[in-house]
Amino acid sequence: MIDTPADPRVTSTGTVAPASAPPLPAVPQQARPRQSRLRALDGLRLLAALMVAAYHYGGRGGEVGQAWGSSPKEQFPTLHPYFAYGCLGVQIFFVISGFVICMSGWGRPLRSFFASRAARLLPAYWVAIVLVTAVFALPVVTYRAVSPSDALVNLTMLQMPLGVDRVLGVCWTLWAELRFYALFALCIVLPGANRHRVILFCAGWTLAAAVAQSAHEPLLDVVLMPEYAPFFIGGVGLYLVHRDRRDPYGWGIAVVSWLIGQHYAVQRLWHPHSVDAFSYRSSFGIMLVITLGFLAVAAIALGWLSRADWGWLTVAGALTYPFYLVHEHLGWVVIGALHRGLHVPSYATFLLTVGAMLVLAWLLNRLVEERLTPRLRRALAGPPRLNRTG
Repeated sequence: MIDTPADPRVTSTGTVAPASAPPLPAVPQQARPRQSRLRALDGLRLLAALMVAAYHYGGRGGEVGQAWGSSPKEQFPTLHPYFAYGCLGVQIFFVISGFVICMSGWGRPLRSFFASRAARLLPAYWVAIVLVTAVFALPVVTYRAVSPSDALVNLTMLQMPLGVDRVLGVCWTLWAELRFYALFALCIVLPGANRHRVILFCAGWTLAAAVAQSAHEPLLDVVLMPEYAPFFIGGVGLYLVHRDRRDPYGWGIAVVSWLIGQHYAVQRLWHPHSVDAFSYRSSFGIMLVITLGFLAVAAIALGWLSRADWGWLTVAGALTYPFYLVHEHLGWVVIGALHRGLHVPSYATFLLTVGAMLVLAWLLNRLVEERLTPRLRRALAGPPRLNRTG
C-alpha cells in the first residue's frame, strides 16, 4: 500500500502557497466495461431478427398465406410449430435494447443522446417507408397499400398512437422503443447517468408498471408499457452486471425482470391447444425462449462470449435494423414471385427470400445509413463545444 504524501504547498501557518500547477484530483475507481465493442451482441441481434423473419414467413397466417398460395402450415409441416416461436425475437430485441441504450447513454449529454438515437433510426426507416409504399403501389403487387396521407404520417414514427394505418408491420416495436428512449432520457440521461440513479429508475419503473397493470388506466399503459417494460429493464440490469459482475442490484434487476417478463410472454402468446388455432406454442416453450434470450445477453455481459470477436459479426449487427424494417412486407412480394411465379420449392424460397432481404439490408446500410447517419448525427448534435480550458 502506497502512502499519500503531505501537500508541500501547506505552510506552517496553515495557508496554501501558490503552485505552478494544481494537483490532479483523485479519480474514484469504478468498474468499467471490459470491452468497447461487444460483437457477440451484434450476432445476437441478427439472430433475433432472423427469428422474427421465420415467424413472418412460416409461423403465422394472414397475408403470408396469400404470398405462399396456401397456409404456411402446408408449406412447412415440420418447422411451422418452431417458426411460431420466432415472434419472441422481439422480446429478445427489447432486452438487447435495454443493455445497449444504457451503455450508449452512460456519460452522454441529452443532446448527444438524442442525436445518436435519431440518426441511428431515421435514415433507414424513411427509405424503408418510401420503398415499401412504392412497391405496394405497383399494379402487379396485390397487397393493399396505405393511403398517401397515412404514408406521410408514417414518416414521423407516430402512426401507432395516432391510429394511422402502418406501412411497416414491425413499426409497433419501434413505438415501444421510442417510449423507452424517452423514459431513459428523462430519468437517466438528462440528470446524468450513475449507478444509483439507474437502479432507482429500474426499481421505480418496475413498480409503476405493476401499478399500471392493476389500475387498468390506458394512459399509464401507454407510458409505462407493463407488458414490455421487464425486457427493457432486464437489459439495463444486465448492463450493470457488465460494468460489475458482482453487482447484486444488477443481478436482482435482471432476475426480477425475467420472472415478470416470462409471465407476460406466456400470458400473451399461450392459449389452449385447439385444432382451430393457426399455431400453438406451449407455455414451456415460451418460457424457454425468453430464458435463453436473457441468458444469452447475460453471457455477453459477463464476457463469456468475448472470444466471438469476428469482424463479420459487426457486419451482421449493421444489417439487422434495415433487415428488420423491410423483411416482412417485401419478403411477401419475393415469396410470391419465387414460389407462385417461378414454382421454386418452399424451403428454397424461404432461404432465397431471407438472402434477398439481407442483400437489400446491406444496400440500405451502405447507401443510406453509412452516408446519412453521420451527417444527421452531426447536424442534430451541433458544433462541438470548447471545454473550460479551451
